[in-house]
Amino acid sequence: MEKKERHETHTKACVLSSGGVDSSTALGLAVEKYGKENVVALCISYGQKHDKELLAAKAVAEYYGVEQVFLDLSAIFAGSNCSLLKSSTEEIPEESYAQQLEKLRADGGETPVSTYVPFRNGLFLSAAASVALSKGCSVIYYGAHADDAAGAAYPDCSPAFHEAISAAIYEGSGKQLSVEAPFIHASKADVVRQGLAIRVPYERTWSCYEGGETPCGKCATCIDRARAFAENGVEDPALLSGK
Repeated sequence: MEKKERHETHTKACVLSSGGVDSSTALGLAVEKYGKENVVALCISYGQKHDKELLAAKAVAEYYGVEQVFLDLSAIFAGSNCSLLKSSTEEIPEESYAQQLEKLRADGGETPVSTYVPFRNGLFLSAAASVALSKGCSVIYYGAHADDAAGAAYPDCSPAFHEAISAAIYEGSGKQLSVEAPFIHASKADVVRQGLAIRVPYERTWSCYEGGETPCGKCATCIDRARAFAENGVEDPALLSGK
């Protein structure tokens, strides 16, 4: 009997790759499923305060040996005061998303957290659709997960957003493109669990909103990352490597 092929070789995937835990795990899943020769990693600069995540995205893509595409969309956010951006006058909060949301809701606010970049996933997925079609891809992967959507901290990570943008891209691409968010109903700990199983190179990733030599350990994404690895009973490989 002929041995079954490991990869689905007739499909090519475009993966939004930010250099963090979630997108790197999505990239690992795509490589496992389709083979590195059928995966394109799309990394987008949006005017963030540091280049750590861009360098991490490059390192992860090099680890997998996939094609990389870089886009600079920072001009689109020139008018935003999101605390993640170079142009912002706001400080990045040193507390969890839950604490930030509690303060916002106590004041009667319904807005996302201050690190929400205006409609970023909508923009990134639209750009990814154009790149994917140009590169002959039929599927887009991105790493949105349930923890980011909780409490509407990041509304463009929610299942409702995913369903709407997926339908729009499918129709707008002439039904050539589907959008996969493999962690849309999963926690960050679940994401890490899947990544550990397929040996995602977490030592190459970067999550911290600050651009120091080492992660600050105080911003919301550092807090979430530490909890995700702790819930899996392992130390963060990036910390072990001294990153």
